[in-house]
Amino acid sequence: MADRRLQVFHAVAKVSSFTRAAESLHMTQPAVTHQIRQLEEELGTRLFDRANNRISLTGAGEEVFAYASRILGLYGEMQESVKALTGERAGLVTLGASTTVAEYMLPELLGEFRRRFPDVRIRLRVANTDAVVAMVADNEIDLGVVEGAVDNRTLLVEECRRDELQVLVPPEHPLAAQDSVAPADLLGWPFLFREDGSGTRSVIERYLEEHGIDVAQLERPFELGSTEAIKGAVRAGTGVSILSGATLEKEIRLGLLAVRPLAPRLERPYWFVRQRQMFRTRLMDELYQFARGYVGSNVDGGAIPGARPGARPGERAS
Repeated sequence: MADRRLQVFHAVAKVSSFTRAAESLHMTQPAVTHQIRQLEEELGTRLFDRANNRISLTGAGEEVFAYASRILGLYGEMQESVKALTGERAGLVTLGASTTVAEYMLPELLGEFRRRFPDVRIRLRVANTDAVVAMVADNEIDLGVVEGAVDNRTLLVEECRRDELQVLVPPEHPLAAQDSVAPADLLGWPFLFREDGSGTRSVIERYLEEHGIDVAQLERPFELGSTEAIKGAVRAGTGVSILSGATLEKEIRLGLLAVRPLAPRLERPYWFVRQRQMFRTRLMDELYQFARGYVGSNVDGGAIPGARPGARPGERAS
């Protein structure tokens, strides 16, 4: 195995934090500090400057970081090369997803992938769109799946499928009597938004502004941090909202909410987001290729009710 001290040093240098590195390595902070001290003693020099509770690399630390990146990279390439020769499909893959995708799209997909490759461990990090894109950019995860617009031209962004957003109101609400809801119809009703940074929120705000609605005109009693929280608040009569149709199947079936399409309709894509270089592991590439095929072949299979695949597959620079 590659020198553990180099791995720990590399993790600390990447995030400039002993605490955050310890969390990512599943180690205690004293254990991380001990590994760094051992490496510094062996090399006979300080690798970090520590001042005012902040750390930064010394000149020697910069040099060691460059070599550690190359050494750990080569070690990873060796592992992947051996796995390719032996046909092994085992190990850990880490991906990130925005909340709606993680709750309503990925469970079936990841479950099917795990059934095909039972020796694979999957780690899923759930956050809003902005946070997932940041994790991809920082190489904390290899692949993100998000529903919001991605404004990062250093990454590759590929549409994987489309989803319709719809208005949800209590069954007895006046808007429930309409066949569809125009943006102007939302004025005068308390409107519930997701938190800032949510992909769903950014899509809704852009749609309303494109159709002449100043978002500041809406009565906004509060913001909520999850789709389920918004559905519960609407059921309780505290306001109306717009959510992905993929998230509303149960409420429609049980008659808990009335759901109406917007006029004009509002559709948004789901995106794969990744670095421009190849995936760091062959296993991650296997998951990516599986996910691309899965979302394309299960349009009518219930993974995302009402969604359809992207009309323009392929990569683009965001």
